[in-house]
Amino acid sequence: MTMRSSVLAGSWYPKDPNRLEQMLEAYFIQSKPGAALGIVSPHAGYIYSGLTAAHAFGSLPIDFAGTIIVIGPSHERYATCVSAIPWETPLGIIDTDAEFIQSLDIGVNEAVHQTNENSIELQIPFIKYRFPRARIAPIMMGEQDYLSAMRLAEKIVTAIRQTKRDVRIVASSDFSHYVPEQKAKSDDLYAIEPLLTLNIKEFYRRIEERPVTVCGYGPIAAMVTACGKLGAKTAQLIRYATSGEVTSEPKVVGYAAIAVM
Repeated sequence: MTMRSSVLAGSWYPKDPNRLEQMLEAYFIQSKPGAALGIVSPHAGYIYSGLTAAHAFGSLPIDFAGTIIVIGPSHERYATCVSAIPWETPLGIIDTDAEFIQSLDIGVNEAVHQTNENSIELQIPFIKYRFPRARIAPIMMGEQDYLSAMRLAEKIVTAIRQTKRDVRIVASSDFSHYVPEQKAKSDDLYAIEPLLTLNIKEFYRRIEERPVTVCGYGPIAAMVTACGKLGAKTAQLIRYATSGEVTSEPKVVGYAAIAVM
């Protein structure tokens, strides 16, 4: 069976299924259930951002069994592409939604998805653990400018309407990278504020103004825009944290859990 292997298991998160399950259980105990249409979830090693990611995924309906779109930024600037094969996790295989992926009208590139790109893989064990009946539609996003995000959002909404799928959308992103903690918090909260009213143009303006080193600003913009077209009216910052809570390094990475409703 052809599948996308768990490239980062054993380094970024536990490879042993029992240990991974115990870690995720401990994270989710601290989250609160919700009814979000889309979320922003970080993609660092689980010891740094796992609790924040669990808060994000915890805001999705706990019994969700539809299709979860995962949009991750390509740190290596590969062209936007999808994966259509099942994905391996230490907790078992999770299937992709082949019909929905075909409806997205985005090129398939399994070789790119098989690289050690972390932005999508880090989300998959959370999905397998929390939503064992769900399927996924992994999208690696290349160009992240405003127009590219709007085009991707339109493709997602069109595919949802064509297939009539029950869908939730995950935007995979960390926020400030390797800056002093106070600057990270200030810049990140400044960038996040317009997202809470779904104001994507202002979000782009603010990350350019400071600038704020958000690695997945395109996926965030596409997710928020698509959710808005599907009826979302507002968003909530559920949790904000930095790597400084785990390490004593003078420079930190920022992580946010945001729910769009």
